[in-house]
Amino acid sequence: MRLYGLLGYPLSHSFSQKYFTEKFQNLGLQDAAYENFSLPNISELQAILDHREGLEGFNITIPYKKEVLAFLDHASQAVQEIGACNCVRIVNGKRFGYNTDVVGFEQTLAPFLKPHHKKALILGTGGASAAVEWVLKKLGIEYLSVSRTASDNTITYEQIDEAMMTTHSLVINTTPLGMYPKIDACPNLPYQFINEQHHLFDLVYNPEETQFLAKGKAQGASIQNGWEMLILQAEESWRIWNEAI
Repeated sequence: MRLYGLLGYPLSHSFSQKYFTEKFQNLGLQDAAYENFSLPNISELQAILDHREGLEGFNITIPYKKEVLAFLDHASQAVQEIGACNCVRIVNGKRFGYNTDVVGFEQTLAPFLKPHHKKALILGTGGASAAVEWVLKKLGIEYLSVSRTASDNTITYEQIDEAMMTTHSLVINTTPLGMYPKIDACPNLPYQFINEQHHLFDLVYNPEETQFLAKGKAQGASIQNGWEMLILQAEESWRIWNEAI
């Protein structure tokens, strides 16, 4: 049995398991399975690596995209530069790390980009935000990272004013704020300064329209959620797991 899975915690609402289980059925793959590895501590991953027969690869989600680096034998250039991994392929006991978020995010964002989208606000500083930063650098879009606490590289939500919202017309939420079941939550932004020049991208996909997106749409902004990005990164994972070595 070829085994794949998703590492994270908690995994009560996993897109990946349903997606790949249906994919295997559609492809007629009776020798492949996809499981959730919901681990309260990433140290428990070693036991899975040591004892689960047939494990050929797995995806990684919150909160382990950075911590999983310690388990890799090899890392792609993107993983090395970003410092986050969300896809691992296992070949002859060796673990190869990749970041498929960058593929999914860039391809999903591209159709919405306009010439005036020259500066962005990235909400959150976790593993997903690192992939967003990498793509924006590649595209030549300046960005500011926003967090609840300030640091050398981040500002706080309280520091965002009308002038900043006006110049930063691309706003990307990489936090889980607003994710089901806490659908009433949203990032603390001055939404009144959003207009039709803005594009809001929420990596959350459940619910389909978060409060963050709804507030932006009400101000005339274009919006998109993380659903298509999820599908693209899942397909990129499947390509990686099956490509020739």
